[in-house]
Amino acid sequence: MERILITGAAGFLGSHLCERFLSDGHEVLAMDNLITGDIRNIEHLMPNARFSFHHHDVSQHIHIAGDLDAVLHFASPASPIDYLKIPIQTLKVGSLGVHNCLGLARAKGARILVASTSEVYGDPQVHPQTESYWGHVNPVGPRGVYDEAKRFQEAMVMAYHTYHGLETRIARIFNTYGPRMRLNDGRVLPAFIGQALRGEDLTVFGDGSQTRSFCYVDDLVEGIVRLLRSDESQPVNLGNPNEISISEFAEEIIALTGTKQKVVYKDLPVDDPKQRQPDISKAKALLNWEPQVGRSEGLSSTYAYFKGLPKEEWYRSAHKDFKQYSK
Repeated sequence: MERILITGAAGFLGSHLCERFLSDGHEVLAMDNLITGDIRNIEHLMPNARFSFHHHDVSQHIHIAGDLDAVLHFASPASPIDYLKIPIQTLKVGSLGVHNCLGLARAKGARILVASTSEVYGDPQVHPQTESYWGHVNPVGPRGVYDEAKRFQEAMVMAYHTYHGLETRIARIFNTYGPRMRLNDGRVLPAFIGQALRGEDLTVFGDGSQTRSFCYVDDLVEGIVRLLRSDESQPVNLGNPNEISISEFAEEIIALTGTKQKVVYKDLPVDDPKQRQPDISKAKALLNWEPQVGRSEGLSSTYAYFKGLPKEEWYRSAHKDFKQYSK
């Protein structure tokens, strides 16, 4: 049995990772400040004697008593609504937060895996995106607070690996979906499903030709576990290379939900990426990993989850009061 700290544990990905490591027989220390996470995502794990929850902001010093075998740093706002609303906190968790997690891992002699993102590639000029591509990012644009926080995070991880010899792993995560996403968090998949449930037209920004590649959460979690257990210190893309345009995806959601809404088009946000498709050759070769869940199967499961939520959840705004965190 290993003792594993997961930051951002009450979030979408963090909660699934908690489940996975508990099911594998490990002790899980879950940490979250609940700015964007939801305690309901992990409430069902509370009775487990091998699970504990720590309400803490990783941008502050982290104290954990006893040994640790691994740290998984997944604390960060991940949707545009969040990181545009709390830009300073986004930058802090990608700088101070990762620094604190790396320091803790070093002090405990633990391996650390850090969640990076395909956003480090920005609006890419290389397609599909390989790990060797350095990206095309606007550091002072509205998305810069998230993109550059993640790019700095990767640099900090590699510095600890190179200078201190720390066992580090970097997962570059592409669009992932599944149960426990926040329905109105601004990302395209829950946004479309939320609009369909409420009987609203589906909003596509731009002309809809921009592409995304959607990976089901179970596949991503398997990739993360394999990366953690590997010996690869350089970044590894984790995502589903099955690319689809946003317009086509909107039509898939309409067909899935059986609704009669039309698609409406609005102006494309500043610096919105035109293409997203991971090259996962490295993950295939090093981890023997590739997605197994098709989009049709994954979307059916995700839609069933959202449809099963209380109807008031369909209409609840994703905007929270972030004033207390804005300093």
